[in-house]
Amino acid sequence: MSSQDSGKVRVAVLFGGQSAEHDVSLRSAQTVMGALDPDRYEVVPIGVTRDGRWLTGGDPHRQLAAASPLFALGAGEHPAGDVPPDAAVATDSGALAAGLDGEVDVVFPVLHGPMGEDGTIQGMLELARLPYVGSGVLGSAVAMDKAMAKTVLAQAGLPQAPWRLVARKDWERDPNLVTEWIGGLFGFPCFVKPANMGSSVGVVKVHNAGELPAAMATAVAFDRRVIVEQAVDARELEVAVLGNDEPVASVAGEVVPVGEFYSYEAKYVDEGSRLIIPADLEGKTLVYLQELAIDSFRALDLAGLARADFFLERGTDHIYVNEVNTLPGFTSISMFPLLWEATGVPLPELVDRLIGLALERAAARRR
Repeated sequence: MSSQDSGKVRVAVLFGGQSAEHDVSLRSAQTVMGALDPDRYEVVPIGVTRDGRWLTGGDPHRQLAAASPLFALGAGEHPAGDVPPDAAVATDSGALAAGLDGEVDVVFPVLHGPMGEDGTIQGMLELARLPYVGSGVLGSAVAMDKAMAKTVLAQAGLPQAPWRLVARKDWERDPNLVTEWIGGLFGFPCFVKPANMGSSVGVVKVHNAGELPAAMATAVAFDRRVIVEQAVDARELEVAVLGNDEPVASVAGEVVPVGEFYSYEAKYVDEGSRLIIPADLEGKTLVYLQELAIDSFRALDLAGLARADFFLERGTDHIYVNEVNTLPGFTSISMFPLLWEATGVPLPELVDRLIGLALERAAARRR
């Protein structure tokens, strides 16, 4: 049934994906699809398996969730290995047209990490001339690559903690030289992280030179380029951004991780991490954070949505931009939707506005 026949906006929701954030994507998609008003929207769920096959028809979300170690199956869900009779059909990744067969008004990608958040899916949707939620090819690609994003943000004059890029080949060629160089440049502790990854996947805090080889081994397993960043004793703050040419910022939230930093395990596995919304901040500090969030959004040429992460250094109150996420988590415990709810934009209205921004941007491009 077309959107004209039903009077509803037909929304294709993409989830899963080939990155290490596959499981988080499933949780995010569940939240997004649950927030779409069935009286206004017709949801077309499309899953992407870990090996890049596309699942269309049936219930692809249930199929992927049944095999996910992170996704908690609720009452009535199929247990792992029990495929429903109306199973989704798997096709190669080139079969986007099959997944979007019939009229689709807008695509809502909920694909975190590489092969979803990095401009790849966005380029495919551009070629298909389909409106989609979120940033375009350029903004998605630049923001996903932490080294390129940090370079652009530095050019825009935005404050960041000291960092350097290390190539995997340089580390493998002479790890002792790299260790000496890092120790002289930053000292310890420092953070080691893949240049292209999200949800803190592959991020390790290194307390001394002896821990560096294991941390580098973890990071290079995800990317050939690695960010090494000076550790800052700081509060971790986040601000959500919404809009296209005239973005607005939410209130700030504070992350109090269960461990030394907000790792993947602290976010999604271990209990004990706390999100404080709104964060306890002076008014001028909040305003400055919101300005930095919007400045970062514009510097990276983003659209639709983003979440900007900051460090507020203890003792000095210096604020540093950590990173900007173009497809932040949409789970029930994710900062992006929680920040907007605290700002006065409940989840159903938030997804409405994101779809509206996607259609607005598509109309502007057609002009």
